[in-house]
Amino acid sequence: MFFSVQPEVFSVNEKTRSTLQGLLALLFWGSTIAFSRSLTEQLGTLTAASYIFLLAGGLSCAYVVVSGRFGRLAHLSRTYLTGCGALFVVYMASLYVAIGTATNRLQVLEVGLVNYLWPTLTLLFAVPILKSRARAALIPGCLLAFGGVLLAATEAGVSWEVFVGNVESNWLPYMLAFVAAVCWALYSNLTRRWASEVESGAVPVFLLASGLVLAALMLIFPERTQWTSQSMIELAYMAVFPTIFAYTFWDTAMRRGNMILVASLSYLTPLLSIIIGSVYLGVAAGWNLWTGCILVVAGSLICKLSVEEPPKGS
Repeated sequence: MFFSVQPEVFSVNEKTRSTLQGLLALLFWGSTIAFSRSLTEQLGTLTAASYIFLLAGGLSCAYVVVSGRFGRLAHLSRTYLTGCGALFVVYMASLYVAIGTATNRLQVLEVGLVNYLWPTLTLLFAVPILKSRARAALIPGCLLAFGGVLLAATEAGVSWEVFVGNVESNWLPYMLAFVAAVCWALYSNLTRRWASEVESGAVPVFLLASGLVLAALMLIFPERTQWTSQSMIELAYMAVFPTIFAYTFWDTAMRRGNMILVASLSYLTPLLSIIIGSVYLGVAAGWNLWTGCILVVAGSLICKLSVEEPPKGS
């Protein structure tokens, strides 16, 4: 593993250690939406995202080379490198453009909640991809989670007309957030299927590739930037914790940890994201947003109880 909790620190087996890393990733991701929006407001959407991933990818790839672990990448399957790599890059580009194109900070929280459908979709996709066993309650759980997203997207209460109006006025961030959720759910399952037996994944390469793609988009669509001490601190934080550590930890947990347990606990991430986003961005989240978030969590938990962990080596 590129970044890992050392076995001499915790006398636990590899599966438990990998699972703990997945839980740390969830804690770091709880701050992603708030810090990303703050950075995009100062640097621009593509500029902020490209700097985050170029810095994270450069640092993590340098670590791989210096530690003598670069040769391990040659043993990874081409299917994993191209398939999961493409999903990783599309996820990153979709999420950051969604955050940057949101009309205001309240809509950022709504867009973030749509993105957090990925825990439910991860379990849903585990059935056909990993041959996990599912019970009948899986479908009601998914419907409940999606209902929570619809509720959170309406700023004037439960009304289909209002939701349609919100989407029609600014549909792009909602669509991109949903694309991101689908991509990350597929990435999590296919990582388990294609790289469960390897010691190290290719997250540093995926991070650098994401940075290069976002940088190319930045050159095509230049933005006005305003560098401040706050933006530099936020950039450093985003590159190290929610990016290098979190994505490396998650990759390890999906490949070698208790995938279903980590995915089930990830349902609490929307609540953490809403709390941090409300405080850091100074947004007073309304009752519909909180209620929608709770419905997403409840629906996702039902899904968890309806899916068994895939067998080792799936």
